[in-house]
Amino acid sequence: MAAEPEETVGSEAPGGPGERGLSPAKATAAAHVRAPTRGNRRLEALLDAVNADAEVRAWWHMAQIQSERLAMSDHSWVHVQIVLNIALRILRLAVKGGIQPAMVTDHAMRDRDAEVVVAAGALFHDIGMSIHRTDHEEYSLFLAERKLRELLADVYKDPSERAVVIAESLHSIIGHRRRGDPYTVEAGVVRVADALDMAHGRSRIPVDAGQMGIHSISAAAIDKVEILAGEDRAVRIEIAMNNSAGIFQVDDLLATKLRGTPLADHVEVVAAVEGEAEKRLLSEFRIG
Repeated sequence: MAAEPEETVGSEAPGGPGERGLSPAKATAAAHVRAPTRGNRRLEALLDAVNADAEVRAWWHMAQIQSERLAMSDHSWVHVQIVLNIALRILRLAVKGGIQPAMVTDHAMRDRDAEVVVAAGALFHDIGMSIHRTDHEEYSLFLAERKLRELLADVYKDPSERAVVIAESLHSIIGHRRRGDPYTVEAGVVRVADALDMAHGRSRIPVDAGQMGIHSISAAAIDKVEILAGEDRAVRIEIAMNNSAGIFQVDDLLATKLRGTPLADHVEVVAAVEGEAEKRLLSEFRIG
């Protein structure tokens, strides 16, 4: 049973594994995602099937290999697990706040089916990076479509229900790209959850590799992300920064992902620098 305390969502997380130089068997051995299923048998079955699938774990491994080749932040199974947990957290808070996902409004199914769609989107959103970083969202689609048909065959016995769940899952995958135009709450959740993997230690690879620029410095300025029930809106996202440079990360990445989604009017984001003094992130910057 895949389960983990939900309060870990938004806390500090490791930077992710270094996987270059490892054999595929060794690199994929530890890949095992966990999330609180809350009695959702279909979600539990999907997570168990994914964790038992060597091909999916290999795709996660290859996504991380590409990230390390490009000196990018972590895109391994650790990133997948974090996005999965954040996405489920946001969706459940949204539903609790009265927001109905597309699986309910458009398909007369249940909130629990929306959890399956969101989980599938989170689990497969970056597998296309196993092929190439550029246009990886599109590559993710043709890998995920076949695999979801395999993994959901025993979860959704009704072919029409299964086809709808897969289509909505694929929509959430393609919707996470920068101009993905997600139409559904579920797709918006995956899109925002992907952008929220920015807690302390999660985006330091470019900085540690000596790549100093506004993207890497602003990423290093983020200490902690918390996802809470809001008062005026269903979801409140609190971001603790050690330097005001983090505003670029919040505005350029998170706000861009949030705007234009069905979630936009239901989420509030508050970013603040903790303490009186800001952390020094850069001693000098040179061009040429």
